[in-house]
Amino acid sequence: MLNLILLEDEAVLRHELTEFLGDCGYRVSAVADLAAFHACYAPAVHRIAIIDLGLPDGEGMVLVRALRAQGQPVGIVVFTARGATQDKVNGLGGGADYYLPKSADLDELAATLGALARRLGAPPAAAPPSTAWVLELGPRRLLPPGCGAIALSQQDVTVLHALMAEPERIVSRQQIVQSLGEDFLTYDQRRLDTQISRLRRKAEQAAGLALPINTARNAGYRFFADAEVRP
Repeated sequence: MLNLILLEDEAVLRHELTEFLGDCGYRVSAVADLAAFHACYAPAVHRIAIIDLGLPDGEGMVLVRALRAQGQPVGIVVFTARGATQDKVNGLGGGADYYLPKSADLDELAATLGALARRLGAPPAAAPPSTAWVLELGPRRLLPPGCGAIALSQQDVTVLHALMAEPERIVSRQQIVQSLGEDFLTYDQRRLDTQISRLRRKAEQAAGLALPINTARNAGYRFFADAEVRP
């Protein structure tokens, strides 16, 4: 896991960036001003620094120039509200490796950090663990996130396929019953409720996880987590 230090004085944004970068696989030291940066920064530990410019106790570009004057090998990304062309020219000329305005998409920030890590010869940030529930049709099994496979009956697979093919959408009882090859008008609705209850018990007993299926009263069911269906 790659270590980086984040210097951002706005508390809400600092918290959001810390969470986002953590999800991207980085170990983040987050500080709010220059004094905290100097107290926390360790050249042997922090390979990348993300630095805001307007700070309560000074100017971020002074820090960037000082790090370069000291010969620190740290990769530097300026992340600032100052998005004018001349500001960017001054930032890159002053020693920043990359200069991004805060209006940039966070995915662009993640891509920039990845490119900088490769330039530094640092190992890439570890990919965050998948949170998706995976349904494998052929092997007839369900893979909860971070857990072993759960064996399924063909009827289990059919019901889950109907729900997981379009996660977050309410799937009507009629759609599920039709996917089972049954006539909705003559089908005993209690059978479907029993099927869902059995699937919930399987997930709880095998993985210790609650199966993410909500009951939409008088409408159907909804799979409310990330889902992937594989052949």
